[in-house]
Amino acid sequence: MSLLNDIHKIKDGIRTKRVSSYDRTGGNQDYVTIPAGETAVLADIPGAGIIKHIWITVNTLDKMIRRNAVLRMYWDGETEPSVEAPLGDFFGQGWGEEYNFISLPLAAAPAKGKALNCYFPMPFGSGARITLQNESDEPIRSFYYYIDYEEHREMPDSMGRFHAWWNRELTEVHPDAGENEWSILAPEGKNPSDANNYLFADIEGKGHFVGVNYFVENPGPMWYGEGDDMWLVDGEDWPGSLHGTGTEDFFNSSWCPNEVYMHPYFGYARVPDKLGWMGRTHCYRFMFEEPVYFDKSLRASIEHGHDNNLTLDLSTVSYWYQVEPHKPFPAFPAKEKRQNMPEISIPDVHLWRHEWRQALGGGTRLWGNERKEKPADDTE
Repeated sequence: MSLLNDIHKIKDGIRTKRVSSYDRTGGNQDYVTIPAGETAVLADIPGAGIIKHIWITVNTLDKMIRRNAVLRMYWDGETEPSVEAPLGDFFGQGWGEEYNFISLPLAAAPAKGKALNCYFPMPFGSGARITLQNESDEPIRSFYYYIDYEEHREMPDSMGRFHAWWNRELTEVHPDAGENEWSILAPEGKNPSDANNYLFADIEGKGHFVGVNYFVENPGPMWYGEGDDMWLVDGEDWPGSLHGTGTEDFFNSSWCPNEVYMHPYFGYARVPDKLGWMGRTHCYRFMFEEPVYFDKSLRASIEHGHDNNLTLDLSTVSYWYQVEPHKPFPAFPAKEKRQNMPEISIPDVHLWRHEWRQALGGGTRLWGNERKEKPADDTE
């Protein structure tokens, strides 16, 4: 179906409007300032309508403002936000970074990803409110934005409300098996459950899931993506009606990719340039052709390594539409809980090598692929 199919149709009862940061005096200071610790109301729109486009760019001394500023959206007078995420993560920018990102509903445009764009349609029947909380210690010296929307006479009940939820977890491994990916340490285990997976959706109500931005920081060089995606719809038991075969498979790629690739629906907007897959990778998938429908609930998760055997810093923003009311999100993590993990450096890897050398007796010509000899089997 072409995106231009309806562009020729003349419609009644719709008016295009915009809320923006333009200089009300007629001057060129077309921005607002947001002091440290304060929350700005970007839009407070009455009546019915659909937000069609949001554009934002930010100027501040805080290099982590994209994690330290929190975007929230409320529909129809609700008190619990339907959208709650760090500013950067919502627009597909992980770790407070700035980099170019291209997809159909979200984009970070030049210069070098500084222009944040959203094209998710966001219907509302009796008001829309959008806020930005500056939790930085620095003021946002200039915050430029457009919020383009349609004003409608009314909004049909069939129009779901847009939702987005940010989650983050430093994942744990099995204490007895360690980080046993690819069976390097022992035979691999089995995971007949989603109980220990990384959770990226926990929804109650009726609606459909349309996409996820997935940000993984890997402290080691091992491939992070043997984990299966698992979806339990309307309270069904494991393995559920949708069960995947690997992380890169869910993101529509294959064979442990480590290259930038951006399709309108899926891709890799950021990949590491280190040893193996060590470092930060941003994967995304938007399921506009195959949304996941649910009538009562949806629990969506993914393994962090096969059988959840890798320590990873995982964060996600999930996007869906549903009938209100929605299940309130968990308490939003404090700013201190949203900061990046320390970067694994070349000296860190050298220290690992030193410990490995000592474990093998401190030999003076150890190359790096030697293994401890297994104890002899003396049973007869």
